[in-house]
Amino acid sequence: MTKRSKRLEKGVDSLKRQIENHFNKVEEDIKDNEIYIGRYHIKEIEKSLLFTLERKISIIGFSKENSELIKKYKERLEKLKKEYGIR
Repeated sequence: MTKRSKRLEKGVDSLKRQIENHFNKVEEDIKDNEIYIGRYHIKEIEKSLLFTLERKISIIGFSKENSELIKKYKERLEKLKKEYGIR
């Protein structure tokens, strides 16, 4: 079980980095007025990365820190979607 936990924790860390990279790409695309490409990154975060992150964290066990992180990502995502009219 220990190997599995360590592997899941590494996976969670990797997903956090990927989500941050996609958020950075969204912001760059919006600055460059490439809304369609920004939409792709938002969908990728919302449909794939965030979902997978939640699943892995639920397997490890929710902690207050991880719950706050997921909440922060969702709020940041909604803010970007609302601010730029992206659905």
